[in-house]
Amino acid sequence: MAKQYRMYIGGKWVDAAGGKTFDDLNPYNGELFAKVPAGKREDAKRAIEAAAAAFPEWAATPPMVKRKLFLKAADVWEKRQEELVQSLNIETGSTIGIAMFQMFFLPGLLREAAAQVYNVTGEVIPADYPGAFFMALRQPCGVVSGFGPFNVPYILCTRAIALPIAYGNTAVLKPSEEAPVTGGLLIAEVFEEAGFPPGVLNVITHSKEDAPEVGDEMIVHPAVRRISFTGSTEVGRIIGEKSGRYLKRAVLELGGKDPLIILRDADLDYAADAAAWGAFLHQGQICMSTERIIVEKPVARAFTERLVKRAMALKVGDPRDPHTTIGPLINQAAVNKVHSHVEEAVGGGAKVLTGGTYERLVYLPTVLTDVKREMKIFTDQTFGPVAPIVVVEDAEEALRVANDSKYGLSSGIITNDFNKALDIAQRLDTGMVHINDQTINDEPQAPFGGVKGSGWGRMGGKAALEEFTELRWISYQRNKRAFP
Repeated sequence: MAKQYRMYIGGKWVDAAGGKTFDDLNPYNGELFAKVPAGKREDAKRAIEAAAAAFPEWAATPPMVKRKLFLKAADVWEKRQEELVQSLNIETGSTIGIAMFQMFFLPGLLREAAAQVYNVTGEVIPADYPGAFFMALRQPCGVVSGFGPFNVPYILCTRAIALPIAYGNTAVLKPSEEAPVTGGLLIAEVFEEAGFPPGVLNVITHSKEDAPEVGDEMIVHPAVRRISFTGSTEVGRIIGEKSGRYLKRAVLELGGKDPLIILRDADLDYAADAAAWGAFLHQGQICMSTERIIVEKPVARAFTERLVKRAMALKVGDPRDPHTTIGPLINQAAVNKVHSHVEEAVGGGAKVLTGGTYERLVYLPTVLTDVKREMKIFTDQTFGPVAPIVVVEDAEEALRVANDSKYGLSSGIITNDFNKALDIAQRLDTGMVHINDQTINDEPQAPFGGVKGSGWGRMGGKAALEEFTELRWISYQRNKRAFP
């Protein structure tokens, strides 16, 4: 029987003000997973007000207390692992691979937040005027609005609020309507069980129809001082424009069309393994997914044969089966987009070597060759299990092709020539580059983010401190100044 959930506001589990709910469905079989509150602007407002009320006391809470709470949350997460994985399988179609990636990542993220509570430090600045003493202090800024996506909800939604809270801010988290439970409500349960004070974290859920008004309130409300958004470039532009209108800083982690460069001296078996992982993990529904494979001509045929063989061996179907590698895409619109990209490419002369079809929401792992740079499969984020291969003459052309994109999130280079790889890495127009690895990489202490259409700002590690605190100059005059 489907569970009825409530929102988490001010330390209490509450219904939407209007009392309405919406259905949260299993993308694999269409069955009802949960009934979730359909919040509106009024609910967002009371969540923000609860966060604002909790802010002064939380900002003044000693770092030792904050650290203990985050360490307890990490322990709770590990204790509830089996239940959390099961909810992820059912609500988002996550297979065991991406589910366990999140299970290992989250405790590390929470423990990184525990460490970061002591990093809110300042500095003494030299002063020219006699008797003056200058300080620069970092302080929490207030309420942070976190917008989370459906695809990797535990990581991306927790990342939106964990380090900001560690720095002394309070937060309101709005998960996607496609993953309201795993993207928000279960996270709130973990924070509550760990003992975080009421109002430090608040979670509001909403239907697809009500997303615009809820999101709008989470930007325009005067108490909100920072916005943390992970999602599509299209929505990110709207968030960025509105945030700028209200003079609020926003960290935007957006889409990607991430290139993996295979140079002629690469270990081709390793390269094929890496490309398969990067392209097909979580059905390609990751912002860092390998969406363009750029191969030097001398090894293109041998590499392609290896990749096709790996793609054909992947088990597709029910994500609850631990042997399944390819589960469902999140909804029919996602399937339609992926298939339109494939069909347009085929119409333009590309060849499907495997895949190119789907059953319900499960799209078969697909490998395409003869891909041209004007095709959508090359230019636009596909967000599905498709590996387009572009053949180039040499490493310099590979670099030009990789940089020929409106996105700039992640990239990978596979070669045995480290000097060449480092030279290319320094010229790749992406926020992150991984040498001898594919494009999907993340660790809590690393500065995560992109350039160009992939967003601005950085999440993770010390870089987040710049984004979610205010740097203030405080001066002290030891002696009376001589005013003219």
